[in-house]
Formats: sequence, C-alpha cells, structure tokens
Amino acid sequence: MLRIFLWLIGLGIVAALGLVLAVFITMRSLPSYSTLKASEHAQMIVVRARDGRELVSIGPSYGEWLDQNQIPQTMKNAMVAVEDRRFYSHPGVDPLGLMRAVYVWATGGNRLQATSTITQQLARNLFLNNSRTFDRKAREALLALALEQKFSKDQILELYLNKVYFGGGAYGIDSASRLFFSHPATELKPAEAAIIAGLVKAPSRYSPTADADAAVARASIVLRLMEQQGYITASEASGIDVSTVKLKESHGQNSVRYFTDWVLPQLDFLAPDSFEPLEVWTTLDIGMQRAATASVQANAPKGAQGALVSVDRDGAVLAMVGGTDYVKSNYNRATQAQRQPGSAWKLFVYLAALEAGYTPDTPVYDRQVTIDGWTPRNSGNSYAGEIDVRTAFAYSKNTVAAQLGESVGFGTVASMARRFGITSPISTYPSMVLGASEVRLIDMTGAFAAVSAEGRSVTPYGITRVTTADGELLYEHKKERQDQLVAPYVAAEMTDLLQTAVATGTGRAAQIGRPAAGKTGTTSSNKDGWFMGFSSGITTGVWMGRDDSKRVAGLAGGSAPARAWAAYMKVATAKRPVEEFTTELTLPEWQLEPDDEAWFGAGGGQDYYFFDEEGNPIDPYGRDYQAPPDDGARPGDGYGYGDGYGADGYRDGYYRDQYGDPRQQRQQDEPRGIDQDFLDRATGATPDGQAQQLRRDTPPSQQGSRQGAGYGRTPTPRTGAPVRVDPAYAPVPSRVQPRRIEEQYQDSSGVKVVEIPNGT
Repeated sequence: MLRIFLWLIGLGIVAALGLVLAVFITMRSLPSYSTLKASEHAQMIVVRARDGRELVSIGPSYGEWLDQNQIPQTMKNAMVAVEDRRFYSHPGVDPLGLMRAVYVWATGGNRLQATSTITQQLARNLFLNNSRTFDRKAREALLALALEQKFSKDQILELYLNKVYFGGGAYGIDSASRLFFSHPATELKPAEAAIIAGLVKAPSRYSPTADADAAVARASIVLRLMEQQGYITASEASGIDVSTVKLKESHGQNSVRYFTDWVLPQLDFLAPDSFEPLEVWTTLDIGMQRAATASVQANAPKGAQGALVSVDRDGAVLAMVGGTDYVKSNYNRATQAQRQPGSAWKLFVYLAALEAGYTPDTPVYDRQVTIDGWTPRNSGNSYAGEIDVRTAFAYSKNTVAAQLGESVGFGTVASMARRFGITSPISTYPSMVLGASEVRLIDMTGAFAAVSAEGRSVTPYGITRVTTADGELLYEHKKERQDQLVAPYVAAEMTDLLQTAVATGTGRAAQIGRPAAGKTGTTSSNKDGWFMGFSSGITTGVWMGRDDSKRVAGLAGGSAPARAWAAYMKVATAKRPVEEFTTELTLPEWQLEPDDEAWFGAGGGQDYYFFDEEGNPIDPYGRDYQAPPDDGARPGDGYGYGDGYGADGYRDGYYRDQYGDPRQQRQQDEPRGIDQDFLDRATGATPDGQAQQLRRDTPPSQQGSRQGAGYGRTPTPRTGAPVRVDPAYAPVPSRVQPRRIEEQYQDSSGVKVVEIPNGT
C-alpha cells in the first residue's frame, strides 16, 4: 500500500508539473489583451430600406466597449451571482463545482454536468466551439487556467461582459442594453442588469422581446441569488420590480423580418465570401410595409393566417408580409407556402384563350358541361346561358373556364402558366382550369405584374446593391431583360377582363377610387382566399387561410383578401398619378375577318373562306374545281359578259367559261365541304336564291369613290347562280346561337357545325 501510495504521489507530481508546463506554454501563446478586445468572430450585416433607413442588423453587434470602471457595479454583481459565485476565489476552474457535479452524477444523475466558470465561458467564446466532447472541455479548462495566469480578475470580467452573447445578435452588455432598453449599459438599473444577466443561460428562451414573462421570471431568480450572496439587502431586493422595466419598441421589425429572411440568403450568390461587415440596400418601402402589415392583421379572419406581396412595375418588392406575427411563426407564407389559387388561376386559362383568338366580346355559353367525367359547377349552381367572355370572367363562371380550357387544350394552359413564371408542379387534368395546382403567392404576383407590363415578363427582386461598411460596391442590380410573354393586344384584352372583374364582378370589394384590375380566388370549402390585382404600376397579391388547410368560415377571395388589398393599395398608390389602362386593341392581321380585310383595300382571291374542325381551309366546291386566274379586273369595272365584273359583284360568265360549273363537276359520292342550305344562309341568300339586302354603311375612307362605278346599287342575282355581293355591301351576319347550330345542322353522320373561336 505504501508503494502504491508513493507511486500515486509521484504520478501526481509529474501530472502537476505537466499541467504547469502546459499552462505556461498556452499562456505564452495567448494574444495580448488589446488584441482580444478588438477581435470579432462573425459578420455584421445591416439591411436598409429603399430610402436608406436601417431595417434590421443581422449578425453580431458589439456596441461600445466599456472599461471595467465604466461597467456598473450592479451589472458585475448580477453576473457573478448567477454565473460563477466563486469567481474571485478559483484559479479559472472551480474544483468545488467540479466535485459537486461528479457527486451528482455518481448518485444517479443522468450525465456528468460540470458547471463552467466565467473564465471557462470566456475561453470557449474566444477560442473554441460549443461541442460537448471531453477533449473540448479539457482544452477549455487549460485555456481558462492560462487566462487566469495572464490577466487579472477584473480584466477577465471586463472581457467577458463585453464579449458574451445575450441574444438578438447582441454581443456584450452595451449592445444588449441598447437592443432591449434603448440606452447604453452605463445607465443600467438593477432590474435591467438582472434581466441581462439572466439571458446568458439561454438567450433565445429568456429574451424579453420574445417572451417577456420568461425574462421577468429569470430576472427574479438573479435578484434572489444576489440577495443570498450579499450583493443586495432583502429590502433592496423587495423594492426592485422587474415587471415595470420598459422595453424598446420593435418599430415594425416583426413583419420586416419576413422580407429580410427572403433576401439575405441571396447574398450567397450576389456577394463574395468574406467576414467584413456588409450593408444591403433593398427595395422595401417602410411606409408601404407598415400599411401591408396593418391591412393583413386587420382583415385576416380569426384563426387564419395572411400573406401579401407587392411589387413595382419593374419587379421591385415594395412590401412583403409572410404571416400575421413573425415572433409566433417565422414561416414565410408569401414565398414558401404552396396553396391552391382557385379562380385566380383563370388568368392563365383566359390568356391562352385570348391568344388563340377569343376576344372579350366573343359569345360563350354558361351551361352545365361534363369533360372526361368531370362536371364543374358555378357558385350558387346557377347558369346564365349565352354571355360573352368578359362577363364570364367578371363573374368567374367555372363552366365557361372549363369549356375554354378544353377548347385551347389543358396543356396549353399549363404552358401559359409556365411562361408567366409559375415554378411549382402543374396538373393537366380538366379540373386544373379552376386552380387545382398549388402555387406560391410571389409567383402569382409576378404573373399578374407581367399582364400589367403589357405582356412583358416581371421578376420580383429585393436587393438593389451590396456594399462594404466602407462603401465599396460589391453588387448592383442590373435591369433584367423583359421577354414578351404574350402580344400586347392579348395583355390589353386580359386587362379589360380584370378591370371588369373589379368594376362589376366578384372583385368589387377591391375598388380604390382609381382604375384597378384584379381577380378573386376561392378554393373548395373556403380553405383559401386570394385577391390578385394591379393599379398605377403596383401589383399586389393577397392570400389568406389556415396553415392546416382547414375550412375558414366566410372566407372568399372577394371578401377579406379583397378588402385587405384595397386597404393597402389606397396607401401604396396615394402618391402616384392615376393611370388609365391601355385596353384599346390592335389585332394582328390573322385575326381580321375576311370582310374587314376588304375594308382595308385587300382585293382579289376568294371573298369567303371555309375551314374544317381542325382549322384547315377546305374547298367548298370540290377537288375538281379550278379557280380562275386573276385577270386584274375588279368590281365596278363594267357590266356585261366578258368585260370584267357585273352588277352582282362577280365576274361575268363565271360559271360559263372554260373552268366549268363546279356544281356539275362534283362527284355525287364525294362529300361536300358544306351543305347548300348553310351556304345560302351564310351568304345571305334565301332558299329560292334571292339575296337578302341588309344595309351596311360605306367606310368613310371609301365614301364618294364608289359613286357611279357600280357601287351603291342593290345586287341583282342571276337565277340559278350562286349569289355573291360586293364585300362592302355584304350582309352583316348576326350572332348565331351555338346550340341552334348544333340542333339545326347536325346530319346523320354526326358532323356538327360549331362557332369558331374568333366569332366568325
């Protein structure tokens, strides 16, 4: 036993010598006190609004460095009382605290918990990470011993109070005091010092801005420890009311954080890697952000969330709200959530239809339809019968949207959505026309902004430039190329529809006293409500609903979302001039009717064209018919056979020359392109071959030029010959009811004659 005892003493002496040597070497390698004061270990980022005002500071904030004689004694006492009550007696590591931790572990504790001293915490903050390995704890203890040998207790406490993290990006008591109480740490009162000292254990849990009650409860524990250790008397402790401490107002940073959380990750791609402080200049307008936050919070139904995105005409994000309360939930519903848009999706259905040749005035039928076993229903289960495209959109007729989607193709609608910036998966089932595919609010806002921009692409962005703290430019936003997504006339027609929806349709609650265009969206069982629209160059999208997708009583796109949109847009557009929408249409030549072409002086060729159900031209006279060559003669050149055109508007001898009579050349067993009954009706002829004379005014540009040249006379048909008249005097066909066409012109073969999209 004596030999073992001697060996243990020898080993202890060797270990002590080794420890002294290790501490000496470590102490020699430590930086100087001035170097430790100047060291910072993370990047500071200041985010600014479009007018330069600071929105938020992200990263460490160290405040002013306070020397030991500037730090209030009550702050020192509070920190020592709660973090290391034997701070002034131990050598950097607390042997009593270590033995107590070992005893607790040996008597049934879950794990060995060694309480770190203030010196150990400082060593970890300066040189190590927060891993819980034995190796890290050993190095922490060695560094603490070296720090105690190189610096005094007052210096160590000064370093600690100026370096320790207190939450919210604040490092050091001065930064924490300014963050939470709006004054420097030199003015700290005992209650405020107790709150700051209580944060070190768990900054996020006890932060007064996140949970004031938890912060007050923790500060009360600090005051009790100060009383037990003799730093304050019992009467002083009872006279301190922590609950009366006034906290710094957040100045709207609650909502702003949704925006900063969206833009800051973009720095990984926009700015080079570095640890130097950065300043990020953004597009956010503080006044509009406040209005957006207020509008969402005031109109969101109880128990529901709301989100808003507002962009300028170039895509600059002016306001962004990702939820009703950032502290309770930092999930950004404006940029991350994917929800069904309901009828707001019809934007892409009608864009595809307008591009295919429909116009706002094209007649359509609101009636029950079934497509591949799917039967859409209107709100209220009512049907309006024959209406036009404008009315169908304004009142969000689901059956018409379904018919248009089937007409242009569901894949075409999906392609249109992709063209306008929708990045989420898109279904091509028939129900997709009613918004069955989930989308992001920011993507939908960009799509509506593209319509406002006359069909040019708009990409939302939030950062204008990034600089260093010294002003060195690291990144600057360049004006992006705008692709023409649809022709300007299609965008104008779409704007016409959107304007009508606000003026007289489902979006009437979004009226703001100036031209506004928009669309509502409501999903089944009132799970989601949308309103998307634009006015005076600003496009804004609003969504409301529950995160768990449960029903929200009374929620519809035309109610709370539309009201929130209007409340915000009244503020956002207040200082902008009133802008009228460009809805005057300039149609391309391929959309002009044949008669309209004649009005512009188009001559020669056939006056009427016939197409099959695939849109391909067909010959109504049969494949053996050969059209006569154009000999230069035009209507009005003269009368009589052989010298041009006759009074009926057709070349004399048309059916008696070498080209023959097509009616006699057609084979009896060969199907005709169209039956004679329909041809008579289309050309205005009665069954007995007599022309129906309908008045058509002569275009102003051609008045006078036709007098005395064969114009102005009533065409006189030749008996037994097809009747054709001068295009300027052609009968004006009235709108034919599509259902009547199907009823009257469906033969036994099942062939139906239907109205083609452009209304011909």
